[in-house]
Formats: sequence, structure tokens, C-alpha cells
Amino acid sequence: MFDTVLVANRGEIAVRVIRTLRSLGVRSVAVFSDADADARHVREADTAVRLGPAPASESYLSVERLLEAAARSGAQAVHPGYGFLAENAGFARACADAGLVFIGPPADAIALMGDKIRAKETVRAAGVPVVPGSHGSGLTDAELAEAARGIGMPVLLKPSAGGGGKGMRLVRDADLLADEIAAARREARASFGDDTLLVERWVDRPRHIEIQVLADGHGGVVHLGERECSLQRRHQKIIEEAPSVLLDERTRAAMGEAAVQAARSCGYRGAGTVEFIVPGGDPSSYYFMEMNTRLQVEHPVTEFVTGLDLVEWQLRVAAGEALPFAQEDIRLTGHAVEARICAEDPARGFLPSGGTVLRLREPQGEGLRTDSGLSEGTEVGSLYDPMLSKVIAYGPDRATALRRLRAALAETVTLGVQTNAGFLRRLLAHPAVVAGDLDTGLVERVVDDLVSTDVPDEVYEAAAAVRLDALRPRGEGWTDPFSVPSGWRLGGEPRPVAFPLRVGEPVEHAPRGTHDVTGDRVSVTVDGVRHTFDRAGDWLGRDGDAWQVRDHDPVAASLMRAAHAGADSLTAPMPGTVTVVKVAVGDEVAAGQSLLVVEAMKMEHVISAPHAGTVTGLDVSPGTTVAMDQVLAVIAPHEEEAVAP
Repeated sequence: MFDTVLVANRGEIAVRVIRTLRSLGVRSVAVFSDADADARHVREADTAVRLGPAPASESYLSVERLLEAAARSGAQAVHPGYGFLAENAGFARACADAGLVFIGPPADAIALMGDKIRAKETVRAAGVPVVPGSHGSGLTDAELAEAARGIGMPVLLKPSAGGGGKGMRLVRDADLLADEIAAARREARASFGDDTLLVERWVDRPRHIEIQVLADGHGGVVHLGERECSLQRRHQKIIEEAPSVLLDERTRAAMGEAAVQAARSCGYRGAGTVEFIVPGGDPSSYYFMEMNTRLQVEHPVTEFVTGLDLVEWQLRVAAGEALPFAQEDIRLTGHAVEARICAEDPARGFLPSGGTVLRLREPQGEGLRTDSGLSEGTEVGSLYDPMLSKVIAYGPDRATALRRLRAALAETVTLGVQTNAGFLRRLLAHPAVVAGDLDTGLVERVVDDLVSTDVPDEVYEAAAAVRLDALRPRGEGWTDPFSVPSGWRLGGEPRPVAFPLRVGEPVEHAPRGTHDVTGDRVSVTVDGVRHTFDRAGDWLGRDGDAWQVRDHDPVAASLMRAAHAGADSLTAPMPGTVTVVKVAVGDEVAAGQSLLVVEAMKMEHVISAPHAGTVTGLDVSPGTTVAMDQVLAVIAPHEEEAVAP
């Protein structure tokens, strides 16, 4: 076993790897950018090395700086985590050239399986069924469109490099192929530095099933069962579980053997995942999609049901050990479900969010595990992936695991940063999810039923109660009665003390029920029902949901409206960086015309003109970092539109 291992990653990924290193008595080396100087993974490692500035290209994606950090810290091996350079064959080769052990598969296997086109051809030759699609690499836009029409709509455009749903486009209308191919290339180039695309047949209402494999350097390859990953948004997994309710033992064994053959076909070593698309109505008809040549985000559910620490076995295999167990020794016991907690706002279309973690409570207890990179005071910015943590629940059966996970999400508190925890809790209670009737489009079909932009009245009640409590006199002795916020008026009926508040639209709210404000909790009773919230600063949280209730200044709002009378201010929908500016002050624009692009957490958002008009203000340029709701541009409508009823 190694003495020292450098973890070439950040956040919850690095914290999770460090945990296993500590359990094995291996010294851990963390790396960090300037944005992460005080991050949790830095504090938990045995030592840490600065890589460089905040942008990933100058820190976590810099092979040269990572190798320098390994040399300075005396590391013998590098664990890439998942994401960043975990599936970068060049990084694996550079580690080997520097005399470092890369804790992952051989570089040639990474390169082969990282090219989805070559990967499909390789596993097809090994007898593994693949999704019908285009053939060959380097297809032009016209060739991709021709292949798509030959396959038949709908089709899925996919980057040949990378993964995680980035750059994937579902196209149902052949007339949109040109635009969608261009957009997919742009996203692929931005995410992976490679805009090569392939096209595959889209399987309607498919299920996403993946098989965990483990291979040593002595010819031993086993699979550790499957994970169901069908609950997705924008092709991104959000809930995963093991095992899948879809598969019987016969199908599980057949898919497992196909995954083993796929691993053997590329000379695999270490932990990896073979992903399949499975028609929900016919589980025996499964197709290879791709192989992820790294540890997966969702690996904890497999660890729960097998009892194996996958990071430990990555280390042991990389150190030259042979697997001491055969396929018949692998047993799946119980059921595990994982929820990914992401910095995103469901009420704003799941746009990325950011901020400072003011209060944090992460669930622990029987059958629960939280993998997290958070601590109170953590700054969540727009430079990196939005996933903050994962909550995993285990039980003797699926119903117990789901119940424990829903309860755990209700206990999760991350005030200061908006997350999807409450949304995930409601999703896990949806009848289709409870019944196991899943497919990759389910979330998009039911999302409107699980997200509400309405703010519960008790939220305003609690916010007003906090403000009222802050006005009450403190200390002993005489109290000036005129300083008590009682609503008393000379010669008139008492008027309730009202507070101008704003979550979305501004409201004035006067507390009308009983309330109790104690430390970081506030309880209010409205219409006989008691509601209890966690609180920190302007934030209130309950059952995984959170609201930032700000004070509303009507005078400032009126001045702002007057300054932009007759015009529409376009604001940033999320904190991020302006990457594209397509207009200048004085330009005439059409309704719906694309004006700017804001990027945050690997996600692009196009800012379009709300109506035809003239650009009268433009406060940003490419590279400008913006806060949520910051004014980007001002569009004055054409005169005829301004006076239209």
C-alpha cells in the first residue's frame, strides 16, 4: 500500500477519498485553488498544496501544477476522484511518466472508452449489444444530420468525449437538427475541449441501468450488481438506487456478464461503470451506451448493498493486489438510495445558485450516510460543479430506504445557498417513484407538480416574527413604552406592526399568530397550526426547502422604476460569468433575439430580448462576473409597443 496519495479533486469527492485513505493509514494530500483555500477537503487532509487561481483551467485542470504538487508533497500515487481529470488519458500518462501511480485504469483504456464512437465499436466486437446510431468519427454537421434522418426521429446527439449529460441534445424535429448540432458542438467544446459528436436512436421512456465493475491487474474481473439511475433532469442523474426493481436475477446476471466483457475488451483495471439503456417494457433488450472509466458519483449505494469500500479496492488494485473474491462471492443485501444535493433553485427553473453557507445540518443516523464538502462559512461560487453533497439511505428493503431518505432530506439544512433538497424529498414521495415505475423522462413530466413559486404564508409570518422580536427591548429595568413595537396609537385603535418583505413579489406582513424566536429557530402558530423553521440571517428553512426573505425598500424600488421608465431591465438569472455579448448600445433588437450568454456551474443561459426595441444600456462584457439579479442590459421598447394595450 502507498504511504502518500495526492487527491486531484475538490469538494465532497476529495473528502470522500480522504476518508478511506485515513482508514487505511495512508497520508492524504489535498490540492486547492484560491477559491478553495479554506475548503473542508483542505482542512481534512493531512497536508494541502495550492495549485493556482480560481479558474479550473489554472488549477484543478492543470496537469503541470498537479504533478508539481505531487512532487512537492512526496506523493507516490494520484487519485483523480470523479470529474475534472478523472477520465483524461493524457493525465494518466503524465502521472506514469512522472513515476506516479494513477489510481484508475490504464491510459489506453481511458482513451478507448472515452471516445464513445470507438467504445461502441469495441464492445460490439466483444458481443455486447449497442444502441443503433452513427458510425465513424469526425462526422460533419451534414453527415450527422443525414445519419439522424437515416436512424429516424427522435435521436440523441452526444459528445464523443466527456459525459455527465453535457452537450447532449434530444431532437424530435428534423428541421431543428442544424441548430441543435451547432449547440451541442458548442457545449461539448466548452466542456471537454472536443466538439466531436455522434447520434443515437432515442429510446422512448427508457430506463438507465448501470453495472459496477471491478478489475485487477491479474485478469480478475467481477461485477457488483446494478444501479438504477433513471431519475434525471437534463440528462443529469439526481436520484440513484441499488439494486433496480426492474431486473430479475436472470437479466441481472446477463447484463453483469455483458459489463464484464466490455471491461475485458479494453483491458480495464480498477473500478468502472458500464452504462446501459433499457426499454422499460422489455428489460431483456438492453443496449450498451458508454463506459465511465472512473468511480461514479453514485458509488455509495453499491457500497451499502455489497459491503465493499470501492475506494479501498481502487487503492489495493492500483498497488498491485489481486481481487480475493470471485463473482459467486458477491452478494447484494438490502436496498440503498442516493440523492444529490445541488446548488440550484427549483423555483427559478433549477438555475444554479450561490452564496455563503450560513447554517448547515447534514443528516446522520441509522442507515444514513452523507458525503459532503460543505461546512458553515463555505462560499459556493459559480466556477465549479453545482453538486454540494449526497445523502444516502440504506434499509433492508426499498420502502425502508426511501422512507429514511425522505426523512433525512427533511432534516437537511443548507441556509445561505438555495438547494434542491426539498424538491428531491417530494420527488421521492411521488407515486411512480414509490412504485418503482421509472424512466429517464419521468422527472420532466412531473416537475411542475413538485415545484411551487408560491411562498407559504407561514414563511412571511416567521420572517415578520423575527423582525418583531429584534425590535423588542432587551435587558432589565425600566422600558420606555413608546419603544415597544405594540402597534399602539394615541387616540386610535392599535394598528398591527407590518414589515415590508420580499421573496419574489414584495408584501407587507404583520404577525398575527403566536411566535417563539430562540437562537437559530423560530416557531409560529397560524390558524392553530405550529410551524418551526431553522433560521440564519435572512434565511428560513424547513423540510429541505429554504427561503431568503429580504427587507423590501419601496422608496428604492420606486427610484429604480423611475430610472428605467418605459424600459425593461434584463437581469442575471444566476450568479455566473458573461461569456457572449451579441449586441451594443444603440442596436435595434427583435423580440426573442439572443443578446447575451451567462455561464455558471457548467451551464449556459441565454438572455433574450423580451420585446422588439433598442438597447439603451449594457453594463457587461465577455468575462464579466455577475451576481444573481444584477442588471445586464436595458431594452427600451419601440414606441408603438410601449403604447399598445
